[in-house]
Amino acid sequence: MVKKREIAVSVNGARYAIEVRINDTLLDVLRDGLGLTGTKEGCAAGDCGACTVLLGGKAVNACLVLAVEADGAGVMTVEGLAQGEELDPVQQGFVQEGAVQCGFCTPGMLMSAKGLLRENPCPTETEVRRAIAGNLCRCTGYVRIVRAIMSASASAVSGHDLRGER
Repeated sequence: MVKKREIAVSVNGARYAIEVRINDTLLDVLRDGLGLTGTKEGCAAGDCGACTVLLGGKAVNACLVLAVEADGAGVMTVEGLAQGEELDPVQQGFVQEGAVQCGFCTPGMLMSAKGLLRENPCPTETEVRRAIAGNLCRCTGYVRIVRAIMSASASAVSGHDLRGER
């Protein structure tokens, strides 16, 4: 019998008290417990980055984080980026640069980019490439993705707040 524990977590600004098994991953809770299916399960081993979310403002692979580790923390998923009809600058950059192909890696890429730009609103191309190194995309050569993140960075320079919690 697997032990259960109640955790309190804020996801995209909404507070939840959720009973989880002690071996549930954050990915399990987000997708199966809360129905937030934007976060994708790719490899379940931390190799592909499809499940990237922000935990306490830092990009993490949700498949590698136990749900109990998120107790008391804030989590942002891809569903938390846009505010109503207003896209986050990172999303806008991906649209403008045509950085989406099949779309499977996109949520993880967006969240890795968001995490980077919260810490460093004006990264170099090398820093962008390093930040998304754990996110695999089988459809592109990453050129448009890098341009999209650089475009979102330029938005930060022009005054849009990339650090805000949503």
